[in-house]
Amino acid sequence: MACPHIFISKSILLKYNKIFKIFFHKYQFLKEKNMPTPQALEIKVDLQIQKQADAVFDAIVDPEKMTNYFISQSSGRIEEGKTLTWKFPEFDEEFPIRVSKIKKDKYISYYWETEGKELLVEIKLSPQENNSTLVTVTEKSMKNDKSGISWLQGNTEGWANFLACLKAYIEHGINLRKGAFDFLRKK
Repeated sequence: MACPHIFISKSILLKYNKIFKIFFHKYQFLKEKNMPTPQALEIKVDLQIQKQADAVFDAIVDPEKMTNYFISQSSGRIEEGKTLTWKFPEFDEEFPIRVSKIKKDKYISYYWETEGKELLVEIKLSPQENNSTLVTVTEKSMKNDKSGISWLQGNTEGWANFLACLKAYIEHGINLRKGAFDFLRKK
């Protein structure tokens, strides 16, 4: 499903200007050219973190560390072939995670469910200069319809938040997520 044409969402780019490169699979390019839009929507976000890939990898797979920036609870460490259950601080529901492939310090992939559909999340770690790491998160895919566009917006914002929180935690020991989404809790 690789495609050489990528567009940048203007509204999201403005929101995360100069911090995140947010790409949506083909849609804007095709729309501007009056060509058919893609049937599937995908999310891609990137952020450079000023830590080496091994430290970033460990912060992502270790549930004790993840609770400082992403989830509130996990049934275990992210390891290839495992099925885990995650809880988020702002939701009462549990989220099953089926871990797919792991390449130490380079790649993590898992599946989770959205609206009854299993989606693939991939996290790629690319070493950069000055002992930093480019973290790229992709999630795919949803149908290009009203529900899919809503997913695209919400989860793109979610993954951008994930990267910002990961960066704050791993570089400075700050938990940006703590209390940030309490307003989403069901009362």
